[in-house]
Amino acid sequence: MKTNEAIKKLRKKGCYFLEHGKEHDCWFSPITNKRFRIPRHGTQELASGTKKALKNYQGLNSNPRKNQI
Repeated sequence: MKTNEAIKKLRKKGCYFLEHGKEHDCWFSPITNKRFRIPRHGTQELASGTKKALKNYQGLNSNPRKNQI
């Protein structure tokens, strides 16, 4: 998955952009209430560890029962 593709998926899940850093952009996930950084490398493939971390930050790997109040 490329950075551009990841950003499209993030937006579909409700995540939104906060600010630019030197080499990474800061995003926020309303599902997990966490800020996280995404490398700004446009068309380059994301590393496998970065892909896994993004899924966690988005709340995709969390148990849905834990998110219930």
